[in-house]
Parts: sequence; C-alpha cells; structure tokens
Amino acid sequence: MAVPGRRVPDGAPAGLMETELFSVDAYLRRFDATVEQVDPEQGRVALRRTAFFPGGGGQPFDLGTLSWGGGEATVAKVGRDQGRIWHWLETDELPSAGAEVEGELDWARRHLTMRTHTALHILCGVMWADHRVAVTGGNMEPGKGRLDFPLPSMSAEFGRQVEARVNEEIEAAREILVAFVGREVADQDHALIRTAANLIPREIDPLRVIDIVGLDKQADGGTHVLSTAEVGNVTVTGTESKGKVNKRVRLEVGG
Repeated sequence: MAVPGRRVPDGAPAGLMETELFSVDAYLRRFDATVEQVDPEQGRVALRRTAFFPGGGGQPFDLGTLSWGGGEATVAKVGRDQGRIWHWLETDELPSAGAEVEGELDWARRHLTMRTHTALHILCGVMWADHRVAVTGGNMEPGKGRLDFPLPSMSAEFGRQVEARVNEEIEAAREILVAFVGREVADQDHALIRTAANLIPREIDPLRVIDIVGLDKQADGGTHVLSTAEVGNVTVTGTESKGKVNKRVRLEVGG
C-alpha cells in the first residue's frame, strides 16, 4: 500500500497512473497535459491525463483553471462521458486538439473536499465499530456531508456521542493508505464485503481501496488526506429519521 500522496500505490494499473492522476496522487495541484479531443458544442475538452477529479461516489468534481499558449479558462465542471473525462471551460475560444495545456486545481476547495470525504469514512468506521451498522447512502460537498444508516432510532444525544467518537479517531492520527486490490482478493476481504464492494461492477478490476488503518477499509475512487489528524475538528450538525429503519447523520468539518 501507499499513502494518498505517493504516486505509485501497490497494484495501480499503469494506464490509470498515466491518465487519472488524482487516483494515485491526491496532493497533485498542477499538471501538464495534451488536449486529445475538443467538443465546441458543449464547450469542453478531453485531456490525455488529468488531476481533476470528475465526480463520483458522492464526491463532487474539482474546479480550477486550464491555461495554454495565449489562453486561460476557468474549469467550471468535470465529468465522465463515454469513457472520457471532460473539462467544461468558461471561454469562447477553446484550445485546439494537440495543444499543450497546464491545469491547476482550486486547491483550497479540493483539500476541504478531501478532509470531508475522509471524515465521512471515519464516521463509517465508528458506526461499524460501535453499532455494527454499515452505511446505506450518503453525499457530500466541500466542508459538509451526510450518511444514512439502518438504525431503528436516532437522537440528538446519539449525535453528540458519535461526534465525540469521530473526533477521538481524528486525534488518534490514524494513517490512511491506498492500494489497488484484485477482485478475487477483495471478494475474500470481509471489510470490503460489508461496504458493498460486491455491488461494484465486476469489470472494475482491480478495486481501489482506501484503508484508515485499524478503523475502516472501503473500495473507493475518491481523494483523501494522509492522516485522520489532517481532517481537523468535526461537528455533527444534525440527526434525523428518513424512514422506519433509515437514519441520517450530518456533519461539518471545521476550518
């Protein structure tokens, strides 16, 4: 395994390392690339490689800028479409196919998103360790997020207890590792089975796994920080019922 800021995690597919830079180095802020395809109708470009996360698994896409000889534009949206990662640009003149560009992430937003995503994984780990319930759904934006759990009841006092436990795990400064694990191995890993790795399409092989050492292990394609300590203080801002056996926890990450 490797930490999220190291460029060569165990088992990382070569093609992925050369194209989806965010999957092997979450701390890469700037990168250079070649424009492979231009879509003038939608105002977007596809690059040979990118550090912009395209969104997925509840994590929002990155924002930032692309610059090239004589031009610069804000990256307003990033997403997958027909096997490519596209970057929607706020400009009237897109770079041409074959142009060399430099990308720069909105790092403050990305880093806050990474802290938020890791905070949600810590919450998953706490809920499993203390209550033996697995997450059933969730979403996030930079600085805040929510997760749902199959519980019969939930109260404000329960939320305060969960908040204290999450912050205990943050203070424990647990190391966070990333690795790529073959499906045959993943299918035998009970930690991954309980986080529904078996629901991920079989053609995705190997699985990218995020491991908060000693607390939580999940198949996950998003970006994370190096240690739980980097998350900072977390506040549970609400607990609510979303059904008979579906309860929601909302949290925010401090500045």
